[in-house]
Amino acid sequence: AEPPDGGWGWVVMLAAMWCNGSVFGIQNSCGVLFVSMLQLFGSADDTQLAFKTAWVSSLSMGMIFFCSPIVSVFTDLFGCRKVAVIGAAVGFVGLLSSSFVSTIEPLYFTYGVVFACGCSFAYQPSLVVLGYYFKKRLGLVNGIVTAGSSLFTVSLPFLLRVLIDSVGLYNTLRVLCILMFVLFLAGFTYKPLVSNAKDKEEGKKGKFRFPPGKKIFNFSVFKVTSYRIWAFGIPAALFGYFVPYVHLMKHVKDRFGDSVPEEVLLLCLGVTSGIGRLIFGRVADYIPGAKKVYLQVTSFFFIGLMSMMIPLCHVFGALIAVCLFMGLFDGCFICIMAPIAFELVGAQDVSQAIGFLLGLMSVPMTVGPPIAGLLRDHLGTYDVAFYLAGVPPLIGGVILCFIPWVHERQKLKERAKTVDGETTEKMLENESTFVSDTAEKPVK
Repeated sequence: AEPPDGGWGWVVMLAAMWCNGSVFGIQNSCGVLFVSMLQLFGSADDTQLAFKTAWVSSLSMGMIFFCSPIVSVFTDLFGCRKVAVIGAAVGFVGLLSSSFVSTIEPLYFTYGVVFACGCSFAYQPSLVVLGYYFKKRLGLVNGIVTAGSSLFTVSLPFLLRVLIDSVGLYNTLRVLCILMFVLFLAGFTYKPLVSNAKDKEEGKKGKFRFPPGKKIFNFSVFKVTSYRIWAFGIPAALFGYFVPYVHLMKHVKDRFGDSVPEEVLLLCLGVTSGIGRLIFGRVADYIPGAKKVYLQVTSFFFIGLMSMMIPLCHVFGALIAVCLFMGLFDGCFICIMAPIAFELVGAQDVSQAIGFLLGLMSVPMTVGPPIAGLLRDHLGTYDVAFYLAGVPPLIGGVILCFIPWVHERQKLKERAKTVDGETTEKMLENESTFVSDTAEKPVK
Protein backbone atom coordinates (compact mmCIF):
# COMPACT_ATOMS: atom_id res chain seq x y z
CA ALA A 1 0.00 0.00 0.00
CA GLU A 2 1.14 3.53 -0.72
CA PRO A 3 2.25 5.24 2.53
CA PRO A 4 -0.38 7.84 3.51
CA ASP A 5 2.27 10.32 4.81
CA GLY A 6 -0.11 11.52 7.49
CA GLY A 7 -3.48 10.65 8.99
CA TRP A 8 -3.17 7.76 11.46
CA GLY A 9 0.56 7.84 10.75
CA TRP A 10 0.98 10.81 13.11
CA VAL A 11 -0.43 8.72 15.96
CA VAL A 12 2.00 5.94 15.05
CA MET A 13 4.83 8.49 15.05
CA LEU A 14 3.96 9.64 18.59
CA ALA A 15 3.78 6.02 19.77
CA ALA A 16 7.18 5.29 18.23
CA MET A 17 8.58 8.45 19.83
CA TRP A 18 7.35 7.30 23.25
CA CYS A 19 8.93 3.89 22.63
CA ASN A 20 12.29 5.36 21.67
CA GLY A 21 12.24 7.72 24.63
CA SER A 22 11.12 5.28 27.33
CA VAL A 23 13.45 2.45 26.28
CA PHE A 24 16.65 4.45 25.84
CA GLY A 25 15.74 7.09 28.40
CA ILE A 26 15.81 4.38 31.08
CA GLN A 27 18.95 2.80 29.65
CA ASN A 28 20.87 6.09 29.38
CA SER A 29 19.87 7.06 32.93
CA CYS A 30 21.36 3.86 34.33
CA GLY A 31 24.15 5.85 36.03
CA VAL A 32 21.63 7.18 38.58
CA LEU A 33 20.23 3.68 39.21
CA PHE A 34 23.80 2.33 39.43
CA VAL A 35 24.70 4.65 42.34
CA SER A 36 21.48 3.72 44.14
CA MET A 37 22.15 -0.02 43.65
CA LEU A 38 25.65 0.38 45.11
CA GLN A 39 24.19 2.01 48.21
CA LEU A 40 21.32 -0.48 48.59
CA PHE A 41 23.09 -3.78 47.89
CA GLY A 42 26.68 -2.83 48.82
CA SER A 43 28.69 -3.78 51.86
CA ALA A 44 32.02 -2.53 53.16
CA ASP A 45 33.75 -5.91 52.77
CA ASP A 46 32.69 -6.49 49.13
CA THR A 47 35.79 -5.86 47.02
CA GLN A 48 34.04 -6.43 43.66
CA LEU A 49 30.90 -4.38 44.21
CA ALA A 50 31.27 -2.03 41.20
CA PHE A 51 32.11 -4.98 38.93
CA LYS A 52 29.04 -7.00 39.98
CA THR A 53 26.64 -4.04 39.93
CA ALA A 54 27.79 -2.83 36.49
CA TRP A 55 26.64 -6.14 34.99
CA VAL A 56 22.99 -5.19 35.62
CA SER A 57 22.93 -2.12 33.34
CA SER A 58 25.48 -3.62 30.96
CA LEU A 59 23.47 -6.81 30.41
CA SER A 60 20.34 -4.74 29.89
CA MET A 61 21.83 -2.58 27.12
CA GLY A 62 23.62 -5.55 25.55
CA MET A 63 20.48 -7.71 25.39
CA ILE A 64 18.54 -4.98 23.58
CA PHE A 65 21.04 -5.18 20.72
CA PHE A 66 21.68 -8.93 21.01
CA CYS A 67 17.99 -9.69 20.36
CA SER A 68 17.79 -7.41 17.30
CA PRO A 69 18.40 -10.06 14.60
CA ILE A 70 15.75 -12.31 16.19
CA VAL A 71 13.28 -9.44 16.59
CA SER A 72 13.64 -8.52 12.90
CA VAL A 73 12.64 -12.09 11.98
CA PHE A 74 9.60 -12.10 14.30
CA THR A 75 8.54 -8.70 12.96
CA ASP A 76 8.63 -10.03 9.39
CA LEU A 77 6.65 -13.13 10.40
CA PHE A 78 4.00 -11.74 12.75
CA GLY A 79 3.85 -8.00 12.09
CA CYS A 80 4.82 -4.91 14.07
CA ARG A 81 1.76 -4.66 16.32
CA LYS A 82 1.87 -8.17 17.83
CA VAL A 83 5.63 -8.08 18.43
CA ALA A 84 5.57 -4.58 19.96
CA VAL A 85 2.64 -5.30 22.31
CA ILE A 86 4.09 -8.60 23.56
CA GLY A 87 7.53 -7.01 23.95
CA ALA A 88 6.16 -4.14 26.06
CA ALA A 89 4.24 -6.62 28.24
CA VAL A 90 7.40 -8.68 28.85
CA GLY A 91 9.36 -5.49 29.64
CA PHE A 92 6.68 -4.45 32.14
CA VAL A 93 6.88 -7.83 33.91
CA GLY A 94 10.70 -7.70 34.01
CA LEU A 95 10.80 -4.17 35.46
CA LEU A 96 8.07 -4.87 38.02
CA SER A 97 9.73 -8.09 39.21
CA SER A 98 13.02 -6.16 39.59
CA SER A 99 11.38 -4.08 42.31
CA PHE A 100 10.95 -7.11 44.58
CA VAL A 101 14.52 -8.48 44.71
CA SER A 102 16.60 -8.41 47.88
CA THR A 103 20.08 -8.98 46.38
CA ILE A 104 21.93 -7.89 43.22
CA GLU A 105 22.10 -11.31 41.53
CA PRO A 106 18.37 -11.70 40.60
CA LEU A 107 18.56 -8.33 38.81
CA TYR A 108 20.82 -9.95 36.21
CA PHE A 109 17.79 -11.94 35.06
CA THR A 110 14.81 -9.67 35.84
CA TYR A 111 16.36 -6.36 34.70
CA GLY A 112 19.29 -7.48 32.55
CA VAL A 113 17.48 -10.16 30.54
CA VAL A 114 13.66 -10.09 30.85
CA PHE A 115 13.21 -6.31 30.90
CA ALA A 116 15.84 -5.79 28.18
CA CYS A 117 14.41 -8.48 25.86
CA GLY A 118 10.98 -6.92 26.22
CA CYS A 119 12.43 -3.51 25.35
CA SER A 120 14.14 -4.97 22.29
CA PHE A 121 10.93 -6.57 21.00
CA ALA A 122 9.04 -3.31 21.59
CA TYR A 123 11.71 -1.06 20.07
CA GLN A 124 12.55 -2.60 16.68
CA PRO A 125 8.95 -2.62 15.32
CA SER A 126 8.75 1.11 16.09
CA LEU A 127 11.48 1.67 13.49
CA VAL A 128 9.97 -0.65 10.88
CA VAL A 129 6.39 0.61 11.09
CA LEU A 130 7.37 4.20 10.21
CA GLY A 131 8.32 3.10 6.69
CA TYR A 132 4.79 1.77 6.17
CA TYR A 133 3.11 5.07 7.03
CA PHE A 134 5.60 7.63 5.68
CA LYS A 135 7.64 8.06 2.52
CA LYS A 136 8.04 11.74 1.61
CA ARG A 137 8.22 12.81 5.26
CA LEU A 138 10.16 9.79 6.54
CA GLY A 139 13.30 11.83 7.28
CA LEU A 140 11.34 14.37 9.33
CA VAL A 141 9.46 11.64 11.20
CA ASN A 142 12.64 9.70 12.01
CA GLY A 143 14.18 12.89 13.38
CA ILE A 144 11.18 13.51 15.65
CA VAL A 145 11.09 9.88 16.84
CA THR A 146 14.80 9.68 17.68
CA ALA A 147 14.50 13.03 19.46
CA GLY A 148 12.31 11.16 21.95
CA SER A 149 15.41 9.38 23.23
CA SER A 150 17.20 12.70 23.86
CA LEU A 151 14.11 14.23 25.48
CA PHE A 152 13.79 11.39 28.00
CA THR A 153 17.57 11.23 28.55
CA VAL A 154 17.51 14.93 29.47
CA SER A 155 14.56 14.78 31.89
CA LEU A 156 14.59 11.27 33.37
CA PRO A 157 17.81 11.51 35.48
CA PHE A 158 16.39 14.41 37.50
CA LEU A 159 13.07 12.60 37.99
CA LEU A 160 14.89 9.42 39.06
CA ARG A 161 17.02 11.32 41.57
CA VAL A 162 13.92 12.93 43.15
CA LEU A 163 12.08 9.58 43.24
CA ILE A 164 15.02 7.63 44.69
CA ASP A 165 15.58 10.25 47.41
CA SER A 166 11.90 10.34 48.34
CA VAL A 167 10.54 6.79 47.85
CA GLY A 168 13.65 4.61 47.36
CA LEU A 169 14.90 2.42 44.50
CA TYR A 170 12.16 -0.23 44.64
CA ASN A 171 9.27 2.22 44.37
CA THR A 172 11.16 4.14 41.68
CA LEU A 173 11.28 1.00 39.54
CA ARG A 174 7.53 0.59 40.07
CA VAL A 175 6.95 4.16 38.90
CA LEU A 176 9.02 3.41 35.77
CA CYS A 177 6.59 0.55 35.07
CA ILE A 178 4.09 3.28 34.11
CA LEU A 179 6.30 4.10 31.10
CA MET A 180 6.22 0.44 30.05
CA PHE A 181 2.43 0.22 30.49
CA VAL A 182 1.94 3.26 28.24
CA LEU A 183 4.35 1.60 25.78
CA PHE A 184 2.13 -1.52 25.89
CA LEU A 185 -0.89 0.60 24.90
CA ALA A 186 1.13 2.46 22.25
CA GLY A 187 1.91 -0.84 20.49
CA PHE A 188 -1.78 -1.25 19.58
CA THR A 189 -1.54 1.84 17.35
CA TYR A 190 0.73 -0.01 14.89
CA LYS A 191 -2.24 -0.90 12.69
CA PRO A 192 -1.05 -2.88 9.64
CA LEU A 193 -1.83 -1.41 6.22
CA VAL A 194 -3.47 -3.98 3.95
CA SER A 195 -2.05 -3.68 0.44
CA ASN A 196 -4.53 -5.61 -1.70
CA ALA A 197 -7.59 -7.87 -1.81
CA LYS A 198 -5.46 -11.02 -1.57
CA ASP A 199 -3.91 -9.86 1.72
CA LYS A 200 -7.39 -9.03 3.06
CA GLU A 201 -8.68 -12.47 2.13
CA GLU A 202 -5.67 -14.22 3.70
CA GLY A 203 -6.04 -12.07 6.83
CA LYS A 204 -9.70 -13.11 7.22
CA LYS A 205 -8.82 -16.79 6.82
CA GLY A 206 -5.93 -16.49 9.24
CA LYS A 207 -3.62 -17.91 6.59
CA PHE A 208 0.04 -18.07 7.59
CA ARG A 209 2.92 -19.39 5.52
CA PHE A 210 6.30 -19.94 7.07
CA PRO A 211 8.94 -18.57 4.66
CA PRO A 212 12.05 -20.55 3.68
CA GLY A 213 15.17 -20.34 5.85
CA LYS A 214 17.12 -18.18 3.41
CA LYS A 215 14.48 -15.45 3.65
CA ILE A 216 14.43 -15.58 7.44
CA PHE A 217 18.18 -15.18 7.93
CA ASN A 218 19.80 -13.38 5.02
CA PHE A 219 23.51 -14.06 5.57
CA SER A 220 24.34 -12.99 2.01
CA VAL A 221 25.00 -9.44 3.30
CA PHE A 222 28.30 -10.73 4.72
CA LYS A 223 29.50 -11.42 1.16
CA VAL A 224 29.85 -7.64 0.74
CA THR A 225 33.41 -6.86 1.86
CA SER A 226 32.74 -3.26 2.86
CA TYR A 227 29.79 -4.38 5.03
CA ARG A 228 31.96 -7.04 6.72
CA ILE A 229 34.52 -4.38 7.67
CA TRP A 230 31.74 -2.11 8.95
CA ALA A 231 29.99 -4.91 10.86
CA PHE A 232 33.17 -5.80 12.75
CA GLY A 233 34.75 -2.33 12.94
CA ILE A 234 31.75 -0.79 14.74
CA PRO A 235 31.71 -3.42 17.55
CA ALA A 236 35.49 -3.06 17.90
CA ALA A 237 34.95 0.64 18.60
CA LEU A 238 32.20 0.09 21.17
CA PHE A 239 34.06 -1.70 23.98
CA GLY A 240 34.37 1.63 25.79
CA TYR A 241 31.27 3.36 24.41
CA PHE A 242 28.82 2.56 27.23
CA VAL A 243 31.34 2.98 30.09
CA PRO A 244 30.64 6.71 30.71
CA TYR A 245 26.87 6.15 30.82
CA VAL A 246 27.25 3.53 33.58
CA HIS A 247 30.19 4.83 35.64
CA LEU A 248 30.31 8.60 35.15
CA MET A 249 27.88 9.34 38.00
CA LYS A 250 29.91 7.25 40.45
CA HIS A 251 33.18 8.80 39.23
CA VAL A 252 31.82 12.31 39.89
CA LYS A 253 30.62 11.25 43.35
CA ASP A 254 34.08 9.83 44.15
CA ARG A 255 35.89 12.95 42.97
CA PHE A 256 33.55 15.81 43.94
CA GLY A 257 31.34 14.25 46.61
CA ASP A 258 27.78 15.57 46.95
CA SER A 259 28.80 19.17 46.22
CA VAL A 260 27.87 19.03 42.50
CA PRO A 261 24.67 17.98 40.66
CA GLU A 262 26.04 15.03 38.67
CA GLU A 263 22.73 14.57 36.78
CA VAL A 264 23.62 17.73 34.82
CA LEU A 265 26.19 15.64 32.91
CA LEU A 266 23.48 13.29 31.60
CA LEU A 267 21.46 16.39 30.70
CA CYS A 268 24.42 17.65 28.62
CA LEU A 269 24.84 14.28 26.92
CA GLY A 270 21.14 14.11 26.05
CA VAL A 271 20.77 17.68 24.75
CA THR A 272 23.82 17.67 22.49
CA SER A 273 23.08 14.13 21.29
CA GLY A 274 19.73 15.37 20.00
CA ILE A 275 21.39 18.38 18.37
CA GLY A 276 24.04 16.12 16.82
CA ARG A 277 21.40 13.88 15.26
CA LEU A 278 19.70 16.83 13.59
CA ILE A 279 22.92 18.49 12.37
CA PHE A 280 24.92 15.47 11.18
CA GLY A 281 21.84 13.74 9.74
CA ARG A 282 21.44 16.73 7.45
CA VAL A 283 25.18 16.94 6.71
CA ALA A 284 25.18 13.27 5.67
CA ASP A 285 22.69 14.08 2.88
CA TYR A 286 25.43 16.13 1.17
CA ILE A 287 28.17 13.48 1.47
CA PRO A 288 28.10 11.04 -1.47
CA GLY A 289 28.07 7.25 -1.18
CA ALA A 290 30.11 5.34 1.38
CA LYS A 291 32.10 8.47 2.26
CA LYS A 292 29.43 9.00 4.91
CA VAL A 293 31.53 6.55 6.94
CA TYR A 294 34.05 9.35 7.52
CA LEU A 295 31.45 11.04 9.76
CA GLN A 296 31.42 7.93 11.96
CA VAL A 297 35.22 7.88 11.94
CA THR A 298 35.27 11.48 13.17
CA SER A 299 32.66 10.72 15.83
CA PHE A 300 34.65 7.74 17.17
CA PHE A 301 37.86 9.76 17.36
CA PHE A 302 36.13 12.47 19.39
CA ILE A 303 34.28 9.98 21.64
CA GLY A 304 37.58 8.22 22.36
CA LEU A 305 39.41 11.46 23.14
CA MET A 306 36.58 12.74 25.35
CA SER A 307 36.58 9.47 27.35
CA MET A 308 40.31 9.87 27.94
CA MET A 309 39.82 13.46 29.08
CA ILE A 310 37.28 12.60 31.82
CA PRO A 311 40.00 11.68 34.41
CA LEU A 312 41.90 14.88 33.55
CA CYS A 313 38.96 17.09 34.54
CA HIS A 314 39.45 18.30 38.11
CA VAL A 315 36.85 21.05 37.70
CA PHE A 316 33.17 20.22 37.25
CA GLY A 317 32.83 22.79 34.45
CA ALA A 318 35.46 20.93 32.43
CA LEU A 319 33.44 17.71 32.77
CA ILE A 320 30.38 19.54 31.45
CA ALA A 321 32.35 20.65 28.37
CA VAL A 322 33.57 17.07 27.78
CA CYS A 323 30.01 15.69 28.03
CA LEU A 324 28.71 18.33 25.61
CA PHE A 325 31.23 17.26 22.95
CA MET A 326 30.72 13.55 23.67
CA GLY A 327 26.94 13.86 23.28
CA LEU A 328 27.29 15.79 20.02
CA PHE A 329 29.39 13.09 18.35
CA ASP A 330 27.34 10.32 19.93
CA GLY A 331 24.38 11.75 18.02
CA CYS A 332 26.50 11.81 14.86
CA PHE A 333 27.39 8.12 15.23
CA ILE A 334 23.78 7.02 15.77
CA CYS A 335 21.94 9.08 13.16
CA ILE A 336 23.87 7.86 10.11
CA MET A 337 23.73 4.12 10.83
CA ALA A 338 20.80 3.52 8.46
CA PRO A 339 22.10 5.73 5.59
CA ILE A 340 25.46 3.90 5.64
CA ALA A 341 23.72 0.51 5.65
CA PHE A 342 21.69 1.58 2.59
CA GLU A 343 24.89 2.59 0.79
CA LEU A 344 26.76 -0.65 1.56
CA VAL A 345 24.11 -3.36 0.96
CA GLY A 346 21.19 -1.63 -0.79
CA ALA A 347 17.56 -1.18 0.22
CA GLN A 348 16.58 -4.83 -0.25
CA ASP A 349 18.92 -6.19 2.43
CA VAL A 350 19.12 -3.20 4.78
CA SER A 351 16.78 -4.55 7.48
CA GLN A 352 18.77 -7.75 8.04
CA ALA A 353 22.07 -5.84 7.71
CA ILE A 354 21.12 -3.48 10.56
CA GLY A 355 19.81 -6.39 12.63
CA PHE A 356 23.08 -8.33 12.33
CA LEU A 357 25.11 -5.22 13.14
CA LEU A 358 23.09 -4.48 16.29
CA GLY A 359 23.50 -8.10 17.35
CA LEU A 360 27.30 -7.87 16.99
CA MET A 361 27.29 -4.58 18.90
CA SER A 362 25.76 -6.29 21.93
CA VAL A 363 28.96 -8.11 22.93
CA PRO A 364 31.30 -5.12 23.46
CA MET A 365 28.55 -2.99 24.98
CA THR A 366 27.90 -5.73 27.54
CA VAL A 367 31.54 -6.47 28.38
CA GLY A 368 32.96 -2.92 28.61
CA PRO A 369 31.27 -1.52 31.76
CA PRO A 370 31.94 -4.57 34.01
CA ILE A 371 35.64 -4.45 33.07
CA ALA A 372 35.66 -0.76 34.02
CA GLY A 373 33.99 -1.67 37.32
CA LEU A 374 36.60 -4.38 37.95
CA LEU A 375 39.40 -1.85 37.43
CA ARG A 376 37.68 0.54 39.86
CA ASP A 377 37.43 -2.20 42.50
CA HIS A 378 41.13 -3.10 42.22
CA LEU A 379 42.64 0.38 41.72
CA GLY A 380 40.26 2.44 43.83
CA THR A 381 39.71 4.97 41.02
CA TYR A 382 38.07 5.14 37.57
CA ASP A 383 41.00 6.97 35.92
CA VAL A 384 42.56 3.92 34.20
CA ALA A 385 39.12 2.64 33.21
CA PHE A 386 38.27 5.86 31.35
CA TYR A 387 41.72 6.00 29.70
CA LEU A 388 41.27 2.46 28.41
CA ALA A 389 37.65 3.15 27.37
CA GLY A 390 38.96 5.75 24.92
CA VAL A 391 41.24 3.30 23.08
CA PRO A 392 38.66 1.06 21.28
CA PRO A 393 36.87 3.99 19.55
CA LEU A 394 40.22 5.15 18.14
CA ILE A 395 41.03 1.65 16.87
CA GLY A 396 37.53 1.22 15.42
CA GLY A 397 37.79 4.59 13.69
CA VAL A 398 41.02 3.52 11.97
CA ILE A 399 39.37 0.28 10.76
CA LEU A 400 36.38 2.17 9.33
CA CYS A 401 38.69 4.46 7.31
CA PHE A 402 39.22 1.63 4.79
CA ILE A 403 35.52 1.19 3.96
CA PRO A 404 35.08 3.94 1.30
CA TRP A 405 38.20 2.73 -0.56
CA VAL A 406 37.07 -0.92 -0.46
CA HIS A 407 33.52 0.03 -1.48
CA GLU A 408 34.73 2.01 -4.50
CA ARG A 409 36.90 -0.93 -5.64
CA GLN A 410 33.86 -3.22 -5.36
CA LYS A 411 31.78 -0.87 -7.50
CA LEU A 412 34.56 -0.66 -10.12
CA LYS A 413 34.76 -4.46 -10.30
CA GLU A 414 30.99 -4.73 -10.70
CA ARG A 415 31.05 -2.13 -13.48
CA ALA A 416 33.89 -3.98 -15.20
CA LYS A 417 31.94 -7.24 -15.05
CA THR A 418 28.87 -5.50 -16.45
CA VAL A 419 30.89 -3.97 -19.31
CA ASP A 420 32.59 -7.32 -20.06
CA GLY A 421 29.22 -9.07 -20.04
CA GLU A 422 27.72 -6.50 -22.44
CA THR A 423 30.78 -6.71 -24.73
CA THR A 424 30.63 -10.51 -24.85
CA GLU A 425 26.91 -10.40 -25.53
CA LYS A 426 27.41 -7.98 -28.43
CA MET A 427 30.20 -10.12 -29.88
CA LEU A 428 27.96 -13.19 -29.76
CA GLU A 429 25.13 -11.24 -31.41
CA ASN A 430 27.48 -10.03 -34.18
CA GLU A 431 28.84 -13.55 -34.68
CA SER A 432 25.36 -15.03 -34.92
CA THR A 433 24.34 -12.30 -37.39
CA PHE A 434 27.42 -12.99 -39.51
CA VAL A 435 26.70 -16.75 -39.57
CA SER A 436 23.07 -16.23 -40.51
CA ASP A 437 24.02 -13.79 -43.30
CA THR A 438 26.56 -16.28 -44.66
CA ALA A 439 24.01 -19.07 -44.60
CA GLU A 440 21.47 -17.00 -46.52
CA LYS A 441 23.89 -16.16 -49.39
CA PRO A 442 23.40 -18.48 -52.48
CA VAL A 443 26.29 -20.78 -53.40
CA LYS A 444 27.76 -20.00 -56.87
